[in-house]
Amino acid sequence: MSDSLFEKIGGEAAVNAAVDIFYRKVLADYRVNHFFEGVDIEQQAAKQKSFLTLVFGGPNDYSGQDMRNGHAHLVAKGLNDSHFDTIMQHLGATLEELKVPPDLISEAAAIAESTRNDVLGK
Repeated sequence: MSDSLFEKIGGEAAVNAAVDIFYRKVLADYRVNHFFEGVDIEQQAAKQKSFLTLVFGGPNDYSGQDMRNGHAHLVAKGLNDSHFDTIMQHLGATLEELKVPPDLISEAAAIAESTRNDVLGK
């Protein structure tokens, strides 16, 4: 059996590092940081780490909402494709910064892209 994306990128330590760098980038970006006003970022990051671990093929300890319900309040605040694109850019840049090989970044991006319609409530 081939290794999961989770294992290929370096497991829990890599996911944890990626999420921490990712949120630094997102919170510094005026195009999307207003969606995180009033959010407990440590709690949000913990949920994101569990979610990425799950979707990248690691152990499932994700107990958060599904993507559609979890983002509905943001869609009501105007979350749209341009915001999703910005988040995708930050994900790619984060993985590049961590020296994840391009083929694995593409695999991670495809997984993230597959959530677009649910995140945006389409």
